[in-house]
Amino acid sequence: MATGSATGLTARQLIGLLVDPGSFRSWDEPTGAEPADDGYRAALARARERTGADEAVVTGAGLLDGRPVALVASEFGFLGGSIGVATAERITRAVERATAERLPLVALPVSGGTRMQEGSAAFLCMLRITSAVQAHRAAGLPYLTYLRNPTMGGVFASWGTLGQLVFAEPGARLGFLGPRVYEELRGVELPADVQRAETLAGRGLVDAVVAPDELREVLRRSLSVLTRGPGPTRADRPAEKRTTEEKRTAQDKGTAQDKGTAEEQEASQAARPAGPDSPDSWDSVQRTRRPDRPGTRELLRRGTEELVLLDAPGGRDGALVRALAVLHGHPVLVVGQERAPAGRERPFTAADLRAVRRTARLAEQLGLSLVTVVDTAGAELSAQAELDGVAIEIAHCLTILLALRTPVLAVLLGQGSGGGALALLPADRVLAAEHAWLAPLPPEGASAIVHRDGAHAAELARAQGIGAFDLAEVGLVDTVVPERPDAAEEPAAFCDRLGRAVGAALDGLTGVPEAERLAARARRHRRLGDVLTR
Repeated sequence: MATGSATGLTARQLIGLLVDPGSFRSWDEPTGAEPADDGYRAALARARERTGADEAVVTGAGLLDGRPVALVASEFGFLGGSIGVATAERITRAVERATAERLPLVALPVSGGTRMQEGSAAFLCMLRITSAVQAHRAAGLPYLTYLRNPTMGGVFASWGTLGQLVFAEPGARLGFLGPRVYEELRGVELPADVQRAETLAGRGLVDAVVAPDELREVLRRSLSVLTRGPGPTRADRPAEKRTTEEKRTAQDKGTAQDKGTAEEQEASQAARPAGPDSPDSWDSVQRTRRPDRPGTRELLRRGTEELVLLDAPGGRDGALVRALAVLHGHPVLVVGQERAPAGRERPFTAADLRAVRRTARLAEQLGLSLVTVVDTAGAELSAQAELDGVAIEIAHCLTILLALRTPVLAVLLGQGSGGGALALLPADRVLAAEHAWLAPLPPEGASAIVHRDGAHAAELARAQGIGAFDLAEVGLVDTVVPERPDAAEEPAAFCDRLGRAVGAALDGLTGVPEAERLAARARRHRRLGDVLTR
């Protein structure tokens, strides 16, 4: 009788949970010559009899909600899912075939690692598999992995964790060195939670912990985003597709020519120079601190067509939100800061900044636009933050975003304090909520430096030019999205308005050739801080 992973599912049972009924077709071929060693040959025979499989991996293709996908699934009951030369060859051929047929590939490893009976030859085959995976990714094809319990050794250190998105089974043991080997070599036990899926997810090393019965839907949503073509450009949206209300709004504003949607026109008019009609900066600071003001998660929940929330350091209680999403027809990766609940701190840490960089690199690999959302009281201020290199991580975020080849859109949603905000602001375009602000320190901190007390915070907020329209005047903000009068008082309408502005901005960015867009980004950042003549 077949036996599966430590949680009970065989390779074929898991495949059966994922693909449409009757759609799976095996790619497996005979594994080749038998080994010369009698003991090893007998172990293989027993594994075949026990599992009904001829090797420690099952490969093939099927339909996932009607979408063709290739699958590679380890069989733990077959010598612990270990990888020998024949196993590696089967995996490699499956990856190469998926690449040739331009299929998304889902890998479902569960393994103790390299097959000890085959020694170095099997160990080096990890390079063979990795090379095939790299070619698959380089061809612009999705490669997603789901780490099952356990995934260890060379599998974990190569093709198991090379997914553009890496999911994991709840409670799965994931790591390089097995606990028995660790204890033998070190003389002490390895703490049980070090190699748990949830621990790795909390450190940003795994994208999401997903139960097997939820995996199909997560993969469906992920592939819906990853296999979607680029979103529509502004030129792709002819005037006849605009609603009657949009056309009437455009006519009322005296813009009979087709310059884009009414939402774009409204927003661009809002990005006027700062003046007597602009919001009071100190009032804006206080508004952005309201606990009921919509944050990044609410914006995503209300404004996306497809959404896969990815894990980030600190989990749901952390300061970072990562997501794969479709926003107004555009497949994007989102990385944003999440405001702290009332009475609680939610510092933006060095680990969060590393996750920002990982997300940015992933967006570039996948050819997706990156949307960053800024809403933070600042980066973590502590001795531990200094030791963790928080300032160095901010510097690395700046360089990564400035050089990113994919379109980058930043949204200044609320609070924008210090280096924690600056790290997410390098972009091709920046949208800002009407009451959003950006400053080197919160106004109270600036007051403490200038006046040696916090009593002058309001005065400094007004004098420093921190408001959204002030930022438009010095070239950082391109579009100010109205709040009527406060996002906290109209969360649904505001999120919809901001979402449409994001979509309009992405329409413009995705239609620009890469070289032209990067040159414009360089010019933009060269002049930042200069007061613009309007």
